[in-house]
Amino acid sequence: MSVFQRCVFQRLLQQVSSGARGGNVATGLVSVSTQFSFFLLFFAGAPCVKERTFIAVKPDGVQRRLVGQIIHRFERRGFKLIGLKLLQVSKDLLSEHYCQLTKKPFYPDLVNYMTSGPVVAMVWEGPDIVKTSRMMVGHTNPAEAHAGTIRADFSFHVSRNVVHASDSTEGAQREIQLWFDGQDLLNWDCIDQSVTSEL
Repeated sequence: MSVFQRCVFQRLLQQVSSGARGGNVATGLVSVSTQFSFFLLFFAGAPCVKERTFIAVKPDGVQRRLVGQIIHRFERRGFKLIGLKLLQVSKDLLSEHYCQLTKKPFYPDLVNYMTSGPVVAMVWEGPDIVKTSRMMVGHTNPAEAHAGTIRADFSFHVSRNVVHASDSTEGAQREIQLWFDGQDLLNWDCIDQSVTSEL
């Protein structure tokens, strides 16, 4: 238990003791019940819920040698890489990945773009990683992406936006299963895991 945790716990005990000195132990106990629950939830080592997400560096990102810089951003954020591969994507895989876009008029151009060169596919793990990675990647249109995001820093046009990130936990599960076999993902303990992702 850290110094801060001990201070919080001692404060709760003091409140119970003051209630006892006032002759009403029950009131003292009730008054701290909510705070004690808070203590248990946030300070007593409750594990973080970890998620996985699918990230892909698109052909323009690979061609421009941005793979290392993109990986660095996720590592610097404290996320853990558990799957990585370089591949030439097939049209069949793309039709499954972009199944909601196959009827769109721009779909043929999208396929040509995604098959124009190699793609780096990755699976990352960490708390709230789906939401966080979407914020890190930025708006689909680089012109609308916030400064400091991957697309704002590296992309020129919506048709060449460097990177893909899953948009939901359900979408991430589906995309990970499409792009990776189970044995391609490595479960391993990161040495700084207790510092970066556990309360």
